[in-house]
Amino acid sequence: MIAQLQAFIRGFLPTGGGGGNLLGGRGAIVVIVLLIGAWISSGFYRVQPDEQGVILRFGAYTYWTPPGLHWHLPWPIETVERPAVTRINRTEIGYRSGPSGRMEAGRDPGGRDVLAESLMLTGDENIIDIDVAVFWRISNASAFLFNARNPELLVRGVAESSMREVIGRTPIQPALTRLRAQIESDVLRQTQKILDGYKAGVEITQVQLQKVDPPAAVIESFRDVQRANTDAERMRNEAESYRNDIVPRARGDAARIVFEAEGTKKSSIASATGQTQRFDSVLAAYETAKDVTLRRMYLDTMQSILSNSQTLVVDDRLKGIVPFLPLTPPTAAPARDHSRPQVPPLPVAPGQPTGANR
Repeated sequence: MIAQLQAFIRGFLPTGGGGGNLLGGRGAIVVIVLLIGAWISSGFYRVQPDEQGVILRFGAYTYWTPPGLHWHLPWPIETVERPAVTRINRTEIGYRSGPSGRMEAGRDPGGRDVLAESLMLTGDENIIDIDVAVFWRISNASAFLFNARNPELLVRGVAESSMREVIGRTPIQPALTRLRAQIESDVLRQTQKILDGYKAGVEITQVQLQKVDPPAAVIESFRDVQRANTDAERMRNEAESYRNDIVPRARGDAARIVFEAEGTKKSSIASATGQTQRFDSVLAAYETAKDVTLRRMYLDTMQSILSNSQTLVVDDRLKGIVPFLPLTPPTAAPARDHSRPQVPPLPVAPGQPTGANR
């Protein structure tokens, strides 16, 4: 190659005499110097801000370089690989999104579903259709380049395996509703653990469930079941609400009845105790003055009887008056004034005339 290049350059140089040979020799030296300079300058390379330079010496990893302009021994001694270590990569499981990068209702205008990846068996032996997006970045450039033949396929396979394992121990109903965040967290943690065991140099940053539905063939029946469950839950809540309203009210009524009974009991006991004490006092007065006590009791009884009966005034000189039974109700006795204290009558000695007979 050097001889051909010399011959090519020699065609442009003047010929004849020793000077021509001298110029030809100098031209060859110049060409060699230029070639060596070009070979050395080929060792310059630039690492972009989102990249990391990995230097390979005869195909083996030697060292890495940060972003900027660097130089390495030219080919074939050293070569450089520049993987993007800060870029977030996206791996899709169960679907492939179109150019827009979005999936609407499980299908993008340019994407498609992959049922072989999305259909999974749940812990209660139901089938569920799940689409997952796994976001990851390169954490170790040398491990990413040399420890896995195809890191993207490795991430997809490990993430799908972890997803199937997590779904395999989760019932379908919680997976569709309240356990979505827990499923994402478990898949991320398990996927990262497996990749770290492989030393793949990959860091999983996020796992997103794009779609979690029953299979399309039974989705309408499943929705009917969901609506029935919703109605049952609503009726159960209404029953609980009625129970929470009626039970405390019944307990309050029961407590009120018990308290009223306790009050009646105490009142009856107090009244009976008072009557007993009154009877004891009357008995003591009777034992002290029997005639006076009997007279007093007789007068009190007659007063209580006559105060509520109809009064008839008859002349003593009239004879042959026939007693009659009054059919009209007697007039009510005037109510006593309880605001004024009642003064009991004085005891009357036996044989002493009362105020009405004086």
